[in-house]
Amino acid sequence: MSESKIVKLVDESSNRSSELPLISGTLGPACIDIGTLYKDTGHFTYDPGYGSTASTKSAITYIDGDQGVLLYRGYPIEQLAQKSGFLEVSYLLLNGELPNKAQFEGFEHDITHHTMMHEAQKNFFHGFHHDAHPMAMLAAAVASLSAFYHDDLNVDDPADRKLAAIRLIAKMPTIAAACYRYSIGWPMRYPRNNLEYVDRFLHMMFEVPSEPLQMNPVAARALDLLFILHADHEQNASTSTVRLVGSTGANPYASIAAGITALWGPAHGGANEAVLKQLKEIGTPDKVETAVKRAKDKNDSFRLMGFGHRVYKNFDPRAKIIREMCHKVLAELGVNDPLLDVAMKLEEAALKDDYFVERKLYPNVDFYSGIIYKALGIPTEMFTVMFAIARTSGWIAHWIEQHETPGSRIGRPRQIYTGADVRDYVPTAKR
Repeated sequence: MSESKIVKLVDESSNRSSELPLISGTLGPACIDIGTLYKDTGHFTYDPGYGSTASTKSAITYIDGDQGVLLYRGYPIEQLAQKSGFLEVSYLLLNGELPNKAQFEGFEHDITHHTMMHEAQKNFFHGFHHDAHPMAMLAAAVASLSAFYHDDLNVDDPADRKLAAIRLIAKMPTIAAACYRYSIGWPMRYPRNNLEYVDRFLHMMFEVPSEPLQMNPVAARALDLLFILHADHEQNASTSTVRLVGSTGANPYASIAAGITALWGPAHGGANEAVLKQLKEIGTPDKVETAVKRAKDKNDSFRLMGFGHRVYKNFDPRAKIIREMCHKVLAELGVNDPLLDVAMKLEEAALKDDYFVERKLYPNVDFYSGIIYKALGIPTEMFTVMFAIARTSGWIAHWIEQHETPGSRIGRPRQIYTGADVRDYVPTAKR
């Protein structure tokens, strides 16, 4: 990295100035290091939503929103989606390099043999109402892992950090499936370690004691692909939350639980759930044209969910990958669902309409992932849980990177105070 250039900022009202280093990474725009700004000028910066602020240096993921580029450790998402699998991608995110055969076998073995939940954790679920949202149960259950593994929680110990990463990636599908089955009154299933990661999860979700589950291979491949596409996405809201909580020295389970709750919002991980809710509101394919007209009306507050992206200005590389898989899943499974008909009609209308094309309002990854989950029989309230399973590998990779970075400090954003000026207390009788 180069720090040879500077940007000089002058406060003309006080004639105080600051010479701020310009820091460049491997790719992307340079950043102005404002670490000495307050000392030099007496001023902070104001950046709502941190849209122009780099909060950390990271070697994990790179995004170029204008060009539609997404790299995991330097590898284009298109190549990983075509040639890799989710567990290999998880290894890559954690370790920085793709594994050789022996390394992957060791990693897969470790994941496979940490899939079980502690038996006592089953009792934890019985404290929830039967119709509790699965995300509420997931966040609480993940946070509770710190009570079960408190003896291995030295965040300064690399071995403990690695073990926590293995446990989280391994147990997240088990906990997620338990959340679903508890919500519908089914008995929880033990993980079948003779199955691969995604197949094991699908069996824990859908298999019943009375008969074996016959799962179409395209379902497992589609879910594995979605997990790859959702594994990490740079400093998004939930990852930044994990890092902020982790900066306090909080254990990894508490930090990941915080990321889960951040992911829950409809503006973040809940977006694909919002897509399905909107498809239900539209109702039938013959009402799609009306919905499209409403979306184009500036005076109508109605907006189509799952179109365009705040990061990718021209196209979402993940959407281009998952669109093909989405159509393959629908064709292979032959699902007869009116909502899927609405979705395909909506996709067709948006891709052809000049209004959407000119504004780059393309169907995004949330749109297609929601459709695939629906086709696989995964209920809408579980969509964000699926996202959390995938994103766990990215979250824990960032948490580990944070602890391995020299000079890391606790996150402490500043503010512009807009409340009352100093005033004296007034006794009750005089108010």
